[in-house]
Amino acid sequence: MTATAPMAASVMDALAEVYDPELDEPITRLGFVTSCEVGPTGDVAVVLRLPTPQCAPNFAFLMAADARRVVRRLPEVREVTITLEDHYTGEEINAAIGRGEGFAGAFPGETADDDLRALRELFKRKALVARQSRLCEALLAAGATPEEVTACRVGDLRDRPDARRCLKLRAELGIQCEEDSPAFVLPSGEPVAAEDLRRWLRTARLVRMSLEVNGGICRSLLRVHRGVEIDDPEEVLT
Repeated sequence: MTATAPMAASVMDALAEVYDPELDEPITRLGFVTSCEVGPTGDVAVVLRLPTPQCAPNFAFLMAADARRVVRRLPEVREVTITLEDHYTGEEINAAIGRGEGFAGAFPGETADDDLRALRELFKRKALVARQSRLCEALLAAGATPEEVTACRVGDLRDRPDARRCLKLRAELGIQCEEDSPAFVLPSGEPVAAEDLRRWLRTARLVRMSLEVNGGICRSLLRVHRGVEIDDPEEVLT
């Protein structure tokens, strides 16, 4: 990474807010940020490289667009250039993002930008379910009963990394996240009932397994194609 501190650190902190929508992991932690250059007048150029050139264009676009959005929020930044390199649709995505256009600007006639918003929301709900399942399993393993688990409030779990991410996801999805809100909720926002906890957890584990398998594949591709080693977040965060 080529950059000048401390502005470069601010840019990287901002980029850490961008999550791979399918894996629910920050692009900085996944090694997707290849370079970050900060010019003397505040111009920023960020290069992103995904695990393989064949990564889904919709996910690639979301990450590149989000990267531009979070960096542009920084008050000291002037111009922002996001370049997605070594991707089979990189030229189209880079051009559309440079013009400030949405996904439809990159791929006319393919899909509406509303479809990407729906896709983003779908994966946020999946991520919420998956992270809640880890928290739930930890409580049950420690001896809590289903009644005690479902009685937990947001404030009871706030100091755990998965819980902090859950709160952010809930806020973005419009689900209550006050201190006294139920800690475990359905994707709709309704609290999980004690009598339904075991059944809900079985389904939640399947959702989590899907995300973890995809994450494992991504980490393997990064290791093989990019030479980047990324730890398993389940081992790091829990």
